[in-house]
Amino acid sequence: MKVFLKLGWFFKERKRQYVIGLLMLMLVAILQLVPPKIIGYTIDEIGQGTLTKAKLFTLIGIIAAVALVMYGLRYYWRQMIFGSSNYLARVLRQKLHRHFTRMSPSFYQKHRVGDLMAHATNDISAVQQTAGGGVLTLFDSLTTGGFVVLAMAITIDWRLTLIALIPMPLMAFSTTYYGKLLHQRFHYAQAAFSDLNDKTQESISGIKVLKTFGQQRQDVDDFTRLSDEVVDKNLQVAKIDSLFDPTISFVVGISFMLSLGFGTKFILEDAMSIGDLVTFTTYLSLLVWPMLAIGMLFNIVERGSVSYNRIERLLNEPIEIDDKNNAITRMPSGDLAFHIDSFTFPGDKEPALHNVHFDLKRGETLGIVGKTGAGKTTILKLLLREFEGYNGQICFGDYSIMDYQTLKLREAIGYVPQEHFLFSASIFSNVAFANAEATIDEVRAAAKLAYIDHDIMEFTEGYKTVVGERGVSLSGGQKQRISIARALLMKPELLILDDSLSAVDARTEEAILHALKEERKDSTTIITSHRLSAIQQAHVIIVVDHGTIIEKGTHEELMALKGSYYEMYQLQQLEQLVEQGGDGHGE
Repeated sequence: MKVFLKLGWFFKERKRQYVIGLLMLMLVAILQLVPPKIIGYTIDEIGQGTLTKAKLFTLIGIIAAVALVMYGLRYYWRQMIFGSSNYLARVLRQKLHRHFTRMSPSFYQKHRVGDLMAHATNDISAVQQTAGGGVLTLFDSLTTGGFVVLAMAITIDWRLTLIALIPMPLMAFSTTYYGKLLHQRFHYAQAAFSDLNDKTQESISGIKVLKTFGQQRQDVDDFTRLSDEVVDKNLQVAKIDSLFDPTISFVVGISFMLSLGFGTKFILEDAMSIGDLVTFTTYLSLLVWPMLAIGMLFNIVERGSVSYNRIERLLNEPIEIDDKNNAITRMPSGDLAFHIDSFTFPGDKEPALHNVHFDLKRGETLGIVGKTGAGKTTILKLLLREFEGYNGQICFGDYSIMDYQTLKLREAIGYVPQEHFLFSASIFSNVAFANAEATIDEVRAAAKLAYIDHDIMEFTEGYKTVVGERGVSLSGGQKQRISIARALLMKPELLILDDSLSAVDARTEEAILHALKEERKDSTTIITSHRLSAIQQAHVIIVVDHGTIIEKGTHEELMALKGSYYEMYQLQQLEQLVEQGGDGHGE
């Protein structure tokens, strides 16, 4: 029952709705005591021969009126209680989503997407049931059960009432024991569902790779194994869940047996009438629901408790990248100063960067080159403030990037990552993602700079073309250029292209770079690339190796050094000659 205490914040927020709903529920519990009493009274009147036609119609009218009032009350208490539980689901989803958007990349390294989705679906649904069905069964079982027992003891016979309640401790013991088992097994069931959810998401996202390598059968086998595990874990839950109703039915059966046996004895002793016994057994049948509700309550509450604990663990994970008090609320602009003595990723032992120092004037272009894993993207991640905990300082304009609001910092940066993510929407929506109020002319202007406008206009629906999930219907080069157009539409103070021209041909690359040079004369640009042709015109080029800068200068200065940059350039020139020679030989 601790889950109700944990949800206290929500019950306070929806106090009015719950109070109204529970009061209506209480009135229903009281009103449903009326028909059994009238039935017993009618039977006694028949037995005594004193029932008249007028009295019969009056009694029927009372039952009909009570039924109509109960109808209305049941309609409205459902709106109050179940409406509130739906509101809770919305609040928790919003909290989770808001939390997810504020978390740093390290959070997503620890948690799989499928598991996070399971928290936002199955777990929230279980908590919603607790705030709806759980509150209903708890309050209804207490009020209905309490009023029925009082009616039996006060209006009929207190001795028979005590006798009928003799089996109740057995039910209380059994349901408590079942509840403990249910809590443990439901936790395993939810964890298994998270694994299955993650596998499903991964399989669908990687379907092209699976088919390319012919691994469909193995993937199906893995899915089947996880699916069987989910079924097995849920069957373990169902085995415990299925014990509640038989146990309660057994207890109720004993109560009926005791009531009929001792009730008959009391009738023979003239301690009560036949009508009283009929009323008593009718009341006893009303106790069946509270007893069943107790079983349902343990089921609902234990599921909700497990799920809420899982949600709480996520929400309690600290936000690693957060704004400081009195953070600067304007977008940064000006020169860029990057001075990092050392930086180590969380959980790693060796530093990812060490002794990385460079300055970039506003309006200049920085080129970063190096082998795969040399640390190029790590530099960008620190610039974007995706990670902290480094020794050194990064300044944008006159202030450290940590002094700015994170949102304002990232609004000043147009970032085109290596892995291009496009939404399942129109091309127009994808380009205008960061500026929902952009016009078609503005979107086309950005697309022209990225040399993708011509391709888009050749599509059947032009900018209205829906690209499919993750841009599945586009080529790699088209996705890259749409991502560049999206960043350019922001007119960012700092544009970062993280190896974002790798899928375009040399001629298109040259055209894009020339357009950027003309368009962004007064804005700063950083380009990382394996192809040196992409950064030859940069004002400053740094060569990164094993997390540190080994060479720095212009293209001409680095060529004159005849070091690593020179070797990379000569090798790429040779590769280009080989490719051209191959084409010429083929002709």
